[in-house]
Amino acid sequence: MLAAGPTMAATTGFPVGHHRRVYWHQALDGLRRLGLTLQEQRERTMCACFWSSPLVLRKRNQTVKEKEKAEPSSAGGEDLWSAESEAARKGGFPEHMIVMVNGLVGSAEDWRFAAEQFVRRIPDKVIVHRSECNSATLTFDGVDLMGERLADEVRKVVVQRKGVRKISFVAHSLGGLVARYAIGRLYQPNPSNSNDDNINNININENENENIKGLIAGLVPMNFITFASPHLGSRGNKQLPFLCGLPFLERSASETAHLIVGKTGKHLFLTDNDNGTKPLLVRMVDDSDNIKFRSALAAFKRRVAYANANFDHMVGWGTSSIRRQNELPKHRLLVRDEKYPHIVHVDKGDLTQNKSEVLPTNVRAQMNDLEEEMIRGLNQVQWERVDVSFQKSRQRYVAHNTIQVKSYWLNSDGEDVISHMIDNFVI
Repeated sequence: MLAAGPTMAATTGFPVGHHRRVYWHQALDGLRRLGLTLQEQRERTMCACFWSSPLVLRKRNQTVKEKEKAEPSSAGGEDLWSAESEAARKGGFPEHMIVMVNGLVGSAEDWRFAAEQFVRRIPDKVIVHRSECNSATLTFDGVDLMGERLADEVRKVVVQRKGVRKISFVAHSLGGLVARYAIGRLYQPNPSNSNDDNINNININENENENIKGLIAGLVPMNFITFASPHLGSRGNKQLPFLCGLPFLERSASETAHLIVGKTGKHLFLTDNDNGTKPLLVRMVDDSDNIKFRSALAAFKRRVAYANANFDHMVGWGTSSIRRQNELPKHRLLVRDEKYPHIVHVDKGDLTQNKSEVLPTNVRAQMNDLEEEMIRGLNQVQWERVDVSFQKSRQRYVAHNTIQVKSYWLNSDGEDVISHMIDNFVI
């Protein structure tokens, strides 16, 4: 190994002074030759200047795009699947559609890394749709309106991609709530009674039909997975960590959130009860006359909540893992997995623990009736809970984005979390 001389920056591998500008432009030229967009060029070149050398950058960006097919969906967003899959060679599409949903002020781009990993590792089985209908400031419109938009987008994509039989949802942050609303709207209770011409013929055999509790957009629901999603909202104690659990700050945030993020703020802080009805997030834990939230969740083969155990300043551990504070695993129970170094605890779920129980006085004091109602309602179905910790990572202070690898060049330490999701995915 060569030691850095007086004209070499040891931490970056770039010469100091005006020569750095030369390497900047050389990196840009290399990225253009890879066919990257302007946004990707800026992001990856910036990262090259502060994180890795040009040789490492080019090596990491060896693409296999000739083996993948990406196509804008007529409903919005982008669909990605393997061009070498058996279905693609026959002019069709893989049978399992994965719908990926972004969070607050996010976009379809946030799930690019995970989508590519799905297609590269399960090329014959999946087609990934990265939703685009709720991006940027559209995420201020409220969970209900965003959920309606997502449901409409999914219906259109299902019609466009003939041959798809199964469906899964993978959502980050606020997207988890949007996806829960959308599946309630898309739920069909009896597969054998679907007469909708706009829904794919999924050819369910009799044995499969006995095990299916319902359909989502006419497809067999498989996995419903959320990453750092505020299932209980942001109103409870320590549910918005950057407020440090201080009651007066939490009260102030509850009163002013709608001024910053619009109707979504009211939904997250459970203040949308102007007409005397329960807040939307509380209503979303049960079925109503015209939308079946709980039944839709129950129809999936599995439900998984990935949650940051620490360093997530936007979504608390309790709300993202659907637990009371006294149910969170103790630090001595958080053990690293050698294969997935940032997965520290996995709970496969047990419905028997969700029955009525007497809570300790100190726990009842920290909770409110609405939060308890949501916990009990959501726990009527079984959840797998996967706790994640980036405590020893350089990227721990952006854990909320690292858990989904929002940008590989800034959040790459979350790669093992994505691998864990794919390895345990029900196909």
